[in-house]
Amino acid sequence: MAIQGPIPVSFEQVFPHGCYIVGEVEQVKDFTASANGRTVYAKDKITGEPVWQVAVMDADPTVKAGQKTVSVKILADVQPVPPASLPGLPFVPVEFDGMTVTPYVAQNTGRLAWSIRARTMRAPRATAPAKHTATAGKDAA
Repeated sequence: MAIQGPIPVSFEQVFPHGCYIVGEVEQVKDFTASANGRTVYAKDKITGEPVWQVAVMDADPTVKAGQKTVSVKILADVQPVPPASLPGLPFVPVEFDGMTVTPYVAQNTGRLAWSIRARTMRAPRATAPAKHTATAGKDAA
């Protein structure tokens, strides 16, 4: 099979309506390696970089309430810094670059789930202006 490992995806494929940070950026613990009160933090198996995670809320209005919040893991040598908050918004909008997804079967439900990873997080880019269409009765040049 040609697909091996994480599948590259764009931010727009994962969050077509955008997403918002609803938690703190935290370093991921390696529960298998941690023992006797000693905490060991997870490192990416391919790059060796520390793994961080942040909870985000999917802005898609059709997503069920129980599935709105997901964790995005970020590979970075230092703790990623969320974008600045915007006045009047209760949550911080965010976008991710260098995204991948890895499918797996959730042990608690037996259903297909996705591990979402990214290389960086940033403030959303300004949206492109809408394209104008020719008005009725006039030819477009």
